[in-house]
Amino acid sequence: MADPIVITRSVSIDPSEIEETFVRSAGPGGQNVNKVSSAVQLRFDLKISPSLSEAMKRRVATLAGKRLTKAGVIVISANSHRDQPMNRADALQKLVDLLVAGSHVPKFRVATRPTLASKRRRLEGKSIRSGIKRLRSSTEE
Repeated sequence: MADPIVITRSVSIDPSEIEETFVRSAGPGGQNVNKVSSAVQLRFDLKISPSLSEAMKRRVATLAGKRLTKAGVIVISANSHRDQPMNRADALQKLVDLLVAGSHVPKFRVATRPTLASKRRRLEGKSIRSGIKRLRSSTEE
């Protein structure tokens, strides 16, 4: 049995949850480009993955964007290298990076009012800028 793929200290996914298909690449490859299927299409079913929490699934789905199908499957393609093992590693790293980014809980921001000093600095900057623009304008009539 293959070792689990570690995402964070508390989250890891089973390699059996990942499905890889190999297709012909349009990228570099010389004469082999029409014979060898070196590009990788990695599929990870986010919707039914038992390894991830529901909150993490929502964050990853947002980050995945167009790579997420309507069925809830993340599809990652990799064809930047000439050989299949490097493309496999590249696609897997893209998936791990996406899951790591989705594992971070965004910090809750507490809205605060601007200070009096910051308001004054903003208004002083505006008056300096308007003075510069006033000097640029021509007063010829």
